[in-house]
Amino acid sequence: MVDVPAAVVGPPSVIGTPLSSTATRVMVLGAGELGKELIIAFQRLGVEVIAVDRYADSPGQQVAHHAEVVDMTDPDALLALVERYRPHYVVPEIEAIATEALVDVEQRGLAEVIPTARAAVATLNREGIRRLADEELGLPTSPYLFASSLEQLEEAAQSIGFPCVVKPVMSSSGKGQTVLRTPADLGIAWEAATTGARVASERVIVEGFIEFDYEITLLTVRAVDPATGRLATHFCAPIGHRQVDGDYVESWQPHEMSTDALGAASSIAARIATALGDGKLGGRGIFGVELFVKGDDVYFSEVSPRPHDTGLVTLATQRLSEFEMHARAILGLPVDVTLASPGASAVIYGRLDEPAVGFENVARALAVPETDIRLFGKPQSFAHRRMGVVTATADDVATARQRATRAASLVTPVSGRPFTPAAPIPLVAPPAPARPPAPPRPGPVPPHSMPPRPPMPPRGAPVPSRGGPVPPRGAPGRPPGPPPRPVPPAGGRAGGPPPPPRPTGNPSRASID
Repeated sequence: MVDVPAAVVGPPSVIGTPLSSTATRVMVLGAGELGKELIIAFQRLGVEVIAVDRYADSPGQQVAHHAEVVDMTDPDALLALVERYRPHYVVPEIEAIATEALVDVEQRGLAEVIPTARAAVATLNREGIRRLADEELGLPTSPYLFASSLEQLEEAAQSIGFPCVVKPVMSSSGKGQTVLRTPADLGIAWEAATTGARVASERVIVEGFIEFDYEITLLTVRAVDPATGRLATHFCAPIGHRQVDGDYVESWQPHEMSTDALGAASSIAARIATALGDGKLGGRGIFGVELFVKGDDVYFSEVSPRPHDTGLVTLATQRLSEFEMHARAILGLPVDVTLASPGASAVIYGRLDEPAVGFENVARALAVPETDIRLFGKPQSFAHRRMGVVTATADDVATARQRATRAASLVTPVSGRPFTPAAPIPLVAPPAPARPPAPPRPGPVPPHSMPPRPPMPPRGAPVPSRGGPVPPRGAPGRPPGPPPRPVPPAGGRAGGPPPPPRPTGNPSRASID
C-alpha cells in the first residue's frame, strides 16, 4: 500500500480518486446491512472503501472496493489490517470490535477513529456509557447495578426490584437481554446474558424497569458548521420503534412528542454526543440516542456512535438518510436533517435456517403504494435473522406503518434454487368475466330495395318540400303570410301611437297569467 503521513484529526481538504495514490480511504469495520448502506454513501462521494467483517461475502463486502475477513475481536489481526491499508478513517459500524486496537490506532496516528476511540470503548461497554451518562453528565437514567456472578445478580435484582432488565455489558440490539419478572427467572437471565452477547463476558447490568409511554431514537449529528468551522449539533425528527425481545421490528418517523419532552430529549442527546468527542473536530458523525419517554419526562437508555438500525426508515423519510449524513459529517461536508415525508420501516426475517435463500412475492409487495424493499444479500439465513427491510411513505405515519408491515408480510423467503424466468404474476385481482357478445344488429337496407332518389333540381329552381311542391302565398291550403312591415319615416316609428313603456321589476303571477 502507499505510505501516507500520520493521520491528523479532521476532514480532508480534497477528496481524491478511488484506487489511485490520491484516494481518500475509509475502512468500515462491520459490513452488514447498515455497513452496506454506509459504504454506498461513501462511494457516491468518491471515497475508496475497505469493508471488513467476520464472514465472507457480507452485504457490504459485495459493494466495496476491497473486502477483508478477520476476527475483529482479535486486536493483533485488526491492527495488522489497518497497518496494511493505512486508511485515513477507521469507522466502526458494530460493537464487537477489539477497542484496545482502536485506541492504539488513534494514539499512533495511523488513522482517525470515528467518532473517537474513546467513544468506541465507552459505547461497547454498557458499564462505561452508563457511568458517563449518570455520574459525569448527570443525565436521568433508570436505576442500575452491575453483577459478575449469579449470586451478585440475585442481590442486584433484589435491590432494584422486580421486574427488572438484565443485559450483557458488552452487547447491543437486544442480544442476551431478558426481562426478569420473578426470582425464578434468575438462572435463565444469567445464562442468556453470558452466552447470547456479541462479546463473551460474565458481567451484566441490571436496570430498573421504567413504565414508559414509548421509546424513541433521536438521531443526532455532529458535523462541521460551514459558517464557523466548528462542530455543530443537528437533530432529526424523532423515530418511534417497536421491539420484540430487544430487537427492532418496525420503526416510524416522525413520532409525535410534546414540546417539553422533545426539548428534554434534544438536551440529553446533545450532551451525550458532545461528551464522546474531543472538544475539537474529533467526534464527527451520527449518534443513535435511545430514550424512554413517560409524559414529559425523558430517560437516557443507550447511545450508538454510528447509524442505528431503527434509522433505516430514513432511507425513505429524509432528504438525506442517516448513512449519507454519517458519511458527510466524517468528510466535513454540510448535512441536512430535513424530513421529506412521514414514513415507516418493517423488517423481513429469514424464517429459514439455510444458506442462499430466495425471496418470493417481491413484486406483490412492491405493488403496495409508496413502498421500497432492500434485500440485504446475506449469504446465510436464520429464522430470526434480519434479511431485508421494507420502507414506506404516506401522508401520515399510521398509513405508512400499515403499508410497510403489509408489504413485509408478503415477501416470503424460500429455499434457494437456480435462476428461472418467472411467469407473469398478476399484481391485482383478475378482471371480472366479459359479458357475452350482444346479438348482431340488422344491417343496412340493400340498395335495390330503396326507392330511387329524385334528381336534384337545377340551381335556382324552387326546392319542393317533402309533401310536394310549395304552393304560392295565398293559394288554397296555405295561410296568408304576415303583411309587409311598413318602413318608418326618418326619425320615428311607423304610424300609430308610441308603444307603452316596458314594465320594470318582477311582474306578479297574476300579470303573467
